[in-house]
Amino acid sequence: MKIHNTKELKHLAERRRRVAEAIGLRDEILLIGAGDPIPLPEGTDQTYPFYAHPEYYYLTGIDSPGGVLAFDPRQRSSKRWVSFVPGVTEAEKMWEGRTQLAGTSLPRLEPWLGARRGRPIINLGAPLRGVRSDESDVARTREQFTHVRRAKDEVELSLLRRAAAATAKGFSAIRRHIRAGVSERALQAELEAEFFRNDADGVGYSTIVGSGPNAAVMHFSPSPRKIRRGEFVLIDAGARVDRYVIDVTRTFVAGRKPTHFQRDLFNLVLEAERNSISRCVPSAEWKELHLKAAIEMTDGLIELKLMNGNAESLVEQGAHTLFFPHGLGHLVGLGVRDASGRHPGRQKDETPALRNLRMDLPLAVGYVTTVEPGLYFIPAILNDAKRRRQYRQSVNWDRVDHYIGCGGVRIEDNVLVTKNGPEVLTASIPTDW
Repeated sequence: MKIHNTKELKHLAERRRRVAEAIGLRDEILLIGAGDPIPLPEGTDQTYPFYAHPEYYYLTGIDSPGGVLAFDPRQRSSKRWVSFVPGVTEAEKMWEGRTQLAGTSLPRLEPWLGARRGRPIINLGAPLRGVRSDESDVARTREQFTHVRRAKDEVELSLLRRAAAATAKGFSAIRRHIRAGVSERALQAELEAEFFRNDADGVGYSTIVGSGPNAAVMHFSPSPRKIRRGEFVLIDAGARVDRYVIDVTRTFVAGRKPTHFQRDLFNLVLEAERNSISRCVPSAEWKELHLKAAIEMTDGLIELKLMNGNAESLVEQGAHTLFFPHGLGHLVGLGVRDASGRHPGRQKDETPALRNLRMDLPLAVGYVTTVEPGLYFIPAILNDAKRRRQYRQSVNWDRVDHYIGCGGVRIEDNVLVTKNGPEVLTASIPTDW
């Protein structure tokens, strides 16, 4: 059982205060469900690892299967929030080692709601059985709640720094293993073991290790494939500490000096990343950062004679997505894509150049975002006949065909926005070869 210290309890109380103020409920009851474990599909009593819904965890700091956090705006401040937690059974104690969490017994939730019968209920977190909520109320409340969660407090930043330190140790250790004949899966094992040796309690997401052509698969699961000399090796991984996650990517060349083309492509992505990081300041519009990075990399592709024309015009048409098919980044924290999305009240921007954007926000102090430009040679995209017709004048297809199969380059760091400029939480992980 996790026991919160005084500082953590203070921050949990402050989070609840800020959420209550932001969502502005007057008569509605707010219920936030933790969720329930999901059984493995194998006829045993095992379940997938349980993680409480982030909206529940953010305000409670506990992973309580079946837990419910309730809020009644009519109560005086000290009684507005009630944490209902289930009792721990003998079997759970025996098989899982679980201990009883502090809180109000879950069976008391029913009479608590009965005393408030007739009032509307807004269900956030995991859906609760038998609870009906107006979808528009839920959407409005979730939008405001999500916005509150975007700026990280001191406790959250402390956890992210610990996760960044563990991640740095992992990437430092893995460099000496990147050579011809080593499998992608072996690299994964070495990397994750080092995370655990350095304070991590898990990985932030499924580790990505892609060598050669696999480096062009966005979420490639490490395979038994053995790395070949001179190939790109792309590793996207991060440690997790108390549910808080770091998300880093580095791209290497195995076993020998990179070719001129590999170095040019790498330096093009690295320059775009460094420029984008420098722009992570309060009030900067994320979509503008994305567009600038796209234009810079497209201009570089023109210099490499892979594309033709004017970079701004090509990006406006969406031609850059042939090689840069994802957004520049996303917020990270309590989960790998924590509280991203759009600023309250904004509609999705349908501009072709922004169709792969993961968030549309002005940056603010306390936000932690990934910055992850990348350039790839993805057969599924570049061999598509429709795209070849659409961009027949914009791309030097004969030259591009020469590099299909080489994989790609992505470089990613995690950046804290401060009033004094960007702070790179993952700066201790080298980007050089």
